Amino acid sequence: MAAQRPRRLRRNATDAENTLWRYLRNRRLAGCKFRRQHPIGPYIADFACPEAGLVVELDGGQHTEATDAHRTAYLKEQGYTVVRFWNNEVLQNTEGVLERLSHYLADEP
Repeated sequence: MAAQRPRRLRRNATDAENTLWRYLRNRRLAGCKFRRQHPIGPYIADFACPEAGLVVELDGGQHTEATDAHRTAYLKEQGYTVVRFWNNEVLQNTEGVLERLSHYLADEP
């Protein structure tokens, strides 16, 4: 039953998630393997690259710093670097988002 939620999230992906996934899938960005809607403890990361210890979260209007703070703290405790982008940033500046992610993957935040 736990696998059903990530599957449902993948099927109902936002436009921003679908856009970014086109560039992350099949090791297209820096040769790194990303997973989408990847469970990490009690949370489901929008995108995760376990080999690089990177989680990418796409935020819409429902996200707040307060609610995301617990999630981010937990993911950091698990050894992940968490990078957040607004949905509109992914849709309007995809190239900039990819460039920033490339820096994180090269260990140059």
